[in-house]
Parts: sequence; C-alpha cells; structure tokens
Amino acid sequence: MLTKYFLALNIIFASFYVSINAQSTNNESLIDWEAGAKSLVLLQNHHNLIPLQALDTLRMAFVPFGLPLTSDLEHTLQQYATLERLVVPTGGSLEDAINWAAQQTKRYHLFILGIADQSDSPLPAYLIHHFYLNALLEQGKSVAIVLGGEHALFHVPHLAKAEALLVQPIQNRWSASLAAQVVFGGASASGRLPKDLSTDFKIGMGLDTPSPVRLGYAPPAVVGFDSEKLQVAIRAIVQSGLEAQAYPGAQVLVAKDGKVVYHETFGHHTYEQETPVKPDDIYDFASITKIAAALPAVMRLYGNGTLDIDQTLGDYYPLFRRSNKVDLSFRSMLTHTSGLMAWIPFWRGTLKGNAQYPWQKGWDATSNNTGNYKWRTFDTDSSAQYNLKVTDSMWLHRRYHQEILRAIKKSPLKPEQGYVYSDLHFYLYPAIVSRLTGQDFETYLKTHFYQPLGANTLTFNPLRFYTKSRIVPTERDTFFRRTLLHGRVHDEGAAMLGGVSGHAGLFGTTGDLAKLMQLYLNGGTYGGQRYLQAEVLAEFTSCTYCHKGVHRGIGFDKPLLTYDARRSSVAQSASPESFGHSGYTGTFTWADPAHNLLYIFFCNRVHPTRDNRKLLDMNIRPRVHQAIYDALQ
Repeated sequence: MLTKYFLALNIIFASFYVSINAQSTNNESLIDWEAGAKSLVLLQNHHNLIPLQALDTLRMAFVPFGLPLTSDLEHTLQQYATLERLVVPTGGSLEDAINWAAQQTKRYHLFILGIADQSDSPLPAYLIHHFYLNALLEQGKSVAIVLGGEHALFHVPHLAKAEALLVQPIQNRWSASLAAQVVFGGASASGRLPKDLSTDFKIGMGLDTPSPVRLGYAPPAVVGFDSEKLQVAIRAIVQSGLEAQAYPGAQVLVAKDGKVVYHETFGHHTYEQETPVKPDDIYDFASITKIAAALPAVMRLYGNGTLDIDQTLGDYYPLFRRSNKVDLSFRSMLTHTSGLMAWIPFWRGTLKGNAQYPWQKGWDATSNNTGNYKWRTFDTDSSAQYNLKVTDSMWLHRRYHQEILRAIKKSPLKPEQGYVYSDLHFYLYPAIVSRLTGQDFETYLKTHFYQPLGANTLTFNPLRFYTKSRIVPTERDTFFRRTLLHGRVHDEGAAMLGGVSGHAGLFGTTGDLAKLMQLYLNGGTYGGQRYLQAEVLAEFTSCTYCHKGVHRGIGFDKPLLTYDARRSSVAQSASPESFGHSGYTGTFTWADPAHNLLYIFFCNRVHPTRDNRKLLDMNIRPRVHQAIYDALQ
C-alpha cells in the first residue's frame, strides 16, 4: 500500500515537473519571438521589393554564407516559395566568381543571401567567399539577410548594392525565422540600428514594412493561446488515435490572426513505421478538393460575371440540355439541395455481367469481379486506345470519360428529397471551367491561385513532381485497382478521369492548404493581392438555406444548425460564421472568421483499409478542434 502511495506521489511530481518545464519553455519562446521581432532592422528596400510580390513570376535561389545545411532561415523561406539552394564554389579567382555569377543570373531572377556574421569566427564564410558574394551583389538582384553580428556590413561594402538589406543582430530560436518572414510579408520590420555599423549605415537608420500580408509563424502565446494547454491537449487526443490505430500518422496545423502557432506531426506513413510523418508531407485531399479546386474557380468566375450560379446546368453544359438536369441551378447543386444522387460507383459499371448504371436491372452493388471487364474499358498496358493510366497495369480507354458523363446525365433525380450530399455535379466543373476560360482546369487553378499564393504543392497527380517518399499512402485497394494507392488518387471516379476532377484528386501539404484557407479568412486577399471578391466569399460561406433546415453554405460545409456531438465534425465552440470541409481519406480543414482561426487535421485513416472508422467513432477531429478553442485565453 505504501509503495503504491509513493508511486502515485512520484507520478504527480513528475507531471508537475513536466508542466512547469513546458511552461518555462513556452515563456522563453515568447520572449525570444518578441525580442527577435523588435531587433529586426530593414536598411534598404529599393522599389519596395519586400515583401516580395508576384511569386509565380520569380525564380529564386537561396545562397548561404556560413549557415548550416538546415537552418531556420532557409526552412522558413521555403514555407513561402520554392527556392533552390546554391552552393558557392570553394576557391577560384575574381574572374571565376564573375563568370559563375553571370551563369546564375541567367537562371534566377532573385537571390536571397543568408549571411552568418559570427563574431567568434576567425574567418567567416562571407570573407572566404567574398569574390562570389560581391559578384552576385554586382550582377544579380538580391535580398541580403545578415544574421547575428555587426561586422559584415563593415567588411563587405558591396552589401550596400543589395536591393533589400535586412539585419538581425540577435540570435535565438525565432530570430532567423522572423527575418525570413519579413522578406515574404509574414511579419513586419520596424527596428532601428542601435549604433553605427559602417560609413553607410548609421545609428537610428531603419525602414518600416507594411502590416503582414501572408501567414506568419509565432509561438501560441503571441495570439492569445495558453501554449501549454494547447500543446498538451492536442497531443493527448492525437496520440489516443495513434494508440487505437485510428490512423498510422497525422498532423495538426493551427493558425490564428494570420500566424501559424502550432504545426506538429505524429506517427508514421504506415503501421510498419518506416517513414515518420513530416510537416511537408503531401496528402490526398479527397473531398477537400471541392473547396480547394472546384470552388475557388467557381467563385472567381461568379465574381467576374462569367458564371451565374442562379442559372442552370443546361445554360453552361450543352450535353445536359436534353436531360432531367437541364433546369438545375448551380446554387441548388452547390448547396446539395438539387435532388442529385449522392454518388455513382462508376467502376462497377465496367464489370462483365453487371448493369452499367445503379438504377438499371442487373446492377450488383457487391460485385468484386475485378479483372473481368467489359470491352473498351481497361487493358493491362498502354496504347493509343488505352492511354489513361489508373495503375501500372490498368489503362482506361481514352473515351471512357464519356460513359461517366452519360451516367451522370441519365441518373435519376429526386428534388423532393431535400438535402443530399452529392459528388456528381463536381465531376462537371473541370469541363465547365475549361469551356468558360479556354484553359484546362488544372492550369487555370495553378495560374490564378496556387502559384501566385506560393502553394506550389497543390496539384493533381503528384507523382509527376514528387517522389513517393514525400507522399502519404492511402488504401491498399483490394477490389478495384488491387494495389497500394500511393501518389494516385484514392477516389475511384477521379481515378477514371485521369486523377483530375472537381470532387477529388487534389494533393498537397497542410502548409499550402493553409494559404488558400487564409485567403478565404482574409475575405479574398493574400500576399497583398486580391483573388476573390469579398462579397462573393461572404455569399458562398453564408448558410444560404438555414431557414429551410439545411446547414450548408454554397459549396462549403457549415456547422450543424443544432449541435450534435455524434454527427458533427467541428467543435461546439465553432461560430455560425465558420466554414470548411472534410475528406474521406481522413483530411479536414475549418476556418472561423469570428475568431480569425484556422484548423487543419490531416491523416490517412483509410490505410490500409477504408473500413477503419475509428477516426470518426472517437471524434478525433472535433475533439482536437474544441481543444483549440478551450486553449484560447
């Protein structure tokens, strides 16, 4: 009995120690962030170069002088845009340096120079490589960031030639990150030099930058969170899901007031635990595609008068003019009140002995007769006729997409059924957008949204650009494709459309999705650029048919009209103004304008099987969401 008493006492003291230690760490982080923010001094900013604009037009390189291979500065820069790291050659003459710099200026529009100014180093890197540093400053357009000292400006007068020059004199866990944030507009600079640093840069000098225009990064306490409460609660909930095998791995991102204050990863890509989850992992968004691909295109076209959501499908898609869907308005479809079927398992219609459509006699909803396909559906290798890759050994007939459209066209309609969540109309938006803009769907999205946002991982068919090691696998498909789905879309219908659809197919990172969601929170702006009209976003995120008992926005999900913990995906504290969407693979995102709060939860709960419902049964996502609200002070 006495042993149990002492054991319990030890646990209490250990918990108390951990709590005190965490609180001490959080306090230190806040102090470091505030000190780093105050000490930043912007000495030059020709033509208001920073914060950088038009990211989609810039080919940028990061050139470190004396920084480690993985530095806080480079890591934060990479959160905003894709930068290639340039390694400065060792040795060489002045002529070699000039020639090298000339080659680089042909490849890149802008150089971001990270200069470690260590006062304790007998020969810092900026002096060892001064020929190359000077050549880049002479020939290229550059942003120079001097970290941690006061000697570089004196020893390298050419730094005065940088278009933008930023000095961060202190060194702590946030100082370099904040310097990178200023470059992209995630933080502001307003510091002044406390003393002379050279003949050009005197005491009191410094320029101000505008208020932040992109997501920044900060400790939770900066925006009013109880840091310890936030971190302990989220970890406990997510860890419980890991232990119950609700998912092999997960990550959570929280942003408030335009600052990412929490982004942590848990577990592994698979239960074999070979690849830990990393913050820049790429996920299959599943139905988040609806609000991250189809909806931004529709909202932009609606805002510029190209598409009227109160007009009908027949007005914009000639194929449907002779169908029972000719008079369906886009508003009714986007609010899931049009009477469309929920979904159609298109792949089953390819099986021999099965009716083509679910409403036809002979349809077998349980048939797994995989491999016995009807003529002109699948082949085991590519050819001119079978050119759409579904897996390495499954190639779909080049015209089969027409069968999918015919199935949607012929599907029964039940307007009297009220609210029914439907995928079907989202299949049609790529063709509608292409017809109205003259660009294919993916090109339109990347040109008008993803690339200008710096959200470059948002893409369909990610294996074109990224290795599997960076992509989180989903299901081990045992009935259709009969392989592990890794880098190929989980949704069968999207797979049969070449991986590109408006209902599923988009992949990306939590960080890049956060940029798009922050754009929504900002009323249509991000990075100083307007993407969507504020009144359009207000209309689409409002509860259009609340008076009819329908909780949806126009395309966006909304909180239930009466909170039910068993059915809700969001926290009870989420405001009526909030909006977002979930994804079948285990993804979720939610924005709350009333609290200027953004929450993203990503996991691959369908690995290795979609039959795993523990994520839902344990209410992991709404519990984490509520913990975020509870941690607000």
